[in-house]
This record gives sequence, structure tokens and C-alpha cells, in this order.
Amino acid sequence: MGITTTITDTQEAVKIYSVSELTQQIQQLIEGKFDSVWIEGEISNFRCPISGHYYMSLKDENAQIKAVMFRGQNRNLNFVPKDGLKVIAKGRIGIYAPRGEYQLIIEYIEPLGIGALALAFEQLKRKLAALGLFDQSVKKPIPFLPQKVAVITSPTGAAIRDFLKVIRRRFANLEITIVPVRVQGEGATEEIINAIELVNNHLNVDIIVLTRGGGSIEDLWAFNKEELAFAIRKSKIPVVSAVGHEIDWTISDFAADLRAPTPSAAAEILVKEKESLVRRISDIKERLISAIKHRISQNILELNRLRTSLKDPVRMLQERFFRVDELALRCERAVCLNIEKKKDKLLSLQKSLYICSPKSIIENAKRDLSFYKKRLVSAMFQRLHEKTLYTKRIKNRLEDLSPLSVLKRGYSITLRFFDGKVITDSHEIKEGEKIKILLAKGNLIAEVLAVEKKDE
Repeated sequence: MGITTTITDTQEAVKIYSVSELTQQIQQLIEGKFDSVWIEGEISNFRCPISGHYYMSLKDENAQIKAVMFRGQNRNLNFVPKDGLKVIAKGRIGIYAPRGEYQLIIEYIEPLGIGALALAFEQLKRKLAALGLFDQSVKKPIPFLPQKVAVITSPTGAAIRDFLKVIRRRFANLEITIVPVRVQGEGATEEIINAIELVNNHLNVDIIVLTRGGGSIEDLWAFNKEELAFAIRKSKIPVVSAVGHEIDWTISDFAADLRAPTPSAAAEILVKEKESLVRRISDIKERLISAIKHRISQNILELNRLRTSLKDPVRMLQERFFRVDELALRCERAVCLNIEKKKDKLLSLQKSLYICSPKSIIENAKRDLSFYKKRLVSAMFQRLHEKTLYTKRIKNRLEDLSPLSVLKRGYSITLRFFDGKVITDSHEIKEGEKIKILLAKGNLIAEVLAVEKKDE
């Protein structure tokens, strides 16, 4: 509770609040005044924790406010908020006392400038496209002329009447099974999915048609559910989606194996007009007859040509016999020639084998050894003779140059007696000295009586 005190300076009574009291007063004032407010802004800091509550901020150029949308309210949204998305939100201002913060508690929110359903449609379309549900490669082919068709639609709507009207006009013999479902409102999507499963499990049909007439995006929303797209792709029977008018597009149109702009267009696509089929069959029949006639004419011409060539079968047989004889002769010659070539090759190989045999190698080695032995002996004798002659010539030359040979011709060698030095000049000896004279046979010891010096 508040405390009342007196301020001595002013002599006035002033109420002093506690933090909780002041916060409570502000909370009562603000929450009472802003219990239902619409606000426009851009989402930022969006997050969705495990609790399932949406937390975000709404901002403009000058300010921002925190906001929360509890799980009980956001589970009914058809789109997922994201940062940068401009929205209009309805809610009330609440004070979070523990932090002294105020925030917008959102009860309803929708995108600005585009409806929530339109945004949800675009988000789901991008998601399923990324998963490959709309790829042409996964779609089943549509039968050319289906005999049994299951139509999943409202049995009282304009769509089934338009569909049947076109069918009866174009091909009345088509077997049609109507599977009644709700095509809008709560639970409609589940009924459509159950109908697709029922047809796949219990009905023997060639194709399934999902159809309904035009309407607002809310009216067509049963055909914009993710679970319906997966049910269409899971179907083993081809599915045609013909929902709304030509300008209307639904998720079932993208997921189906074929999209028809309207229920009537679906009937025209599936069922070929009887008269056009009859005309086409007649045209094919005429072309087939013409082709057969042309083929028969060609065969007759070929038969006549063959008949002409078969007028003298005996002559043809003789020619064939001659040809056979000629081929036989050529074959015989070829065989003989081949045998001769094989013989020549065999002889060549035999010679090669003999040359390469150990016996042949040894015999050749013996011949080579004998040949080289003779050559070696001859070369040795020749070399010995040449060396003998050379030795004799050297001996003669040595004998000619030997001092003994000179001495034999009457010359002598004079040596000084005391040191044995050869005397070649009279100046090297004196009168009265003993000298030794070498002769060819024997030596002489003499004494020099006189020295005769010869001038140069």
C-alpha cells in the first residue's frame, strides 16, 4: 500500500508508490484503455520456440513494439509470419510486470496488401514444389479413351451437371461413378482425401476427376491443403483436377496429373467427341485400304518380274551347276595352294629347327674349331718364320756394329793400363806409360816409346 508523508519544504502530502504499485496502476490504465487495438507494422525478430508461441516485434520508421501470439490463437493461421512481412494485427496491450515491459498480445493477424489465404497458398506452393510434388516426371499419363471415370465432387453442385452434360453429348457410353463429398467448409479436405483412397482401394476405374464450381479463395480452400496434394500424388490412378473457373488455381491443380480449367473442359479433355472419333476411324480406314491396295500392286509387279525370270528353270539350274563347279574348282585350287604354302613353311621351319638343334650346333662348332686351328697353326708358323728372319737381320747388324767385328778386320782398342780408359787421342798418354792393346784374339801389354801428336 502507498505511504503518505509530509515534505517539510512544501508542507504538502505526497503519495510514494512502490514499484509494484506503480506498475499495477500503469497496467490498469493502459490495459483498460487499449483492450482492443489494431496496429500496422513490419515483423522483425520473429521466433517460434518449442512452446509453439510466436514472439516478434512490430516496427515502423520511428518505433517498435514487442508482440506475442499464443499457440491457441496462431494454430488457426493459414500462413507463417516471417521477418520483413508487413501485417495488420489486432490485440490488446499487456504489461509484463517482472520486466516492466509492455507488449501487444495478438489475437488476429493478416498480411498487409495480400490476404492471409493468398500468402498461405504461395508459401505452400513453394514448399511442395521444392519437394518435387509438381514435377512433370512424377505425373502419370492420362488414358487416351477412358472407359470408367470416378468423379469426386458435390452431387448437387453445378460442376457435376456441366461435366455430365458434356459427357452425354460427346460419348454417352462412358461409365461414370460419382463419389459424393463436401467441396468446401470444415472437414471437406478430409472427405476428398478419403474419397481418393476409397476409389483406389475399391473401384475399378481408369481415372479420377476432382471438380467443383467457381468461388472465392475461401470457398476453394479445401483444395489448397498440403495433405490433399500428397494424397493425389499417392494415388495409383491418374487424377484430373478441375476446380473453379479458368482463372482459379489451386494446390490440387499443381499436384494432379492433369489440370483442367473448368469441369466442362475436364470432360472435353477426357472424352473425345464420338463424331470426331468416327471421322478419324473412317479416315484411318481409307488410308489403310489405300496402303493395302498399293502394297498389292507392288507385290503383283514383283511377282510378274519373278515369273519372267523363272521361264527357263533348266537354264537357271545349269547356270547354277556351272557356278557350283567353278566354285568347287576354285576351292580345290585354293586348298592345294594353301597346302603347298604350308609345306614350304614346314620345310623352312624344319631347316630352322635343324640349324638350331644341338647336333648341328656342335658340328658347326667342330668345323669352325678345325678351321681356326689350321689358321692358327699356319699363322704361328708364318709368324715364327718372320721372327726368325728378323732375328737374323738384327744379329747381322749387331755383328756388323760389334767392336769384335772391327777388331777382326785388323783394328785394335788401346786402354790406359792403370785405369782401363779407352785412349782415343794421343794427348791422353805420355811417353813411358804402360798401355793395354785389345786385339781380335788376345791382348798386348806395351810401353809407349814416343807420342806423335797430330794437329787438327
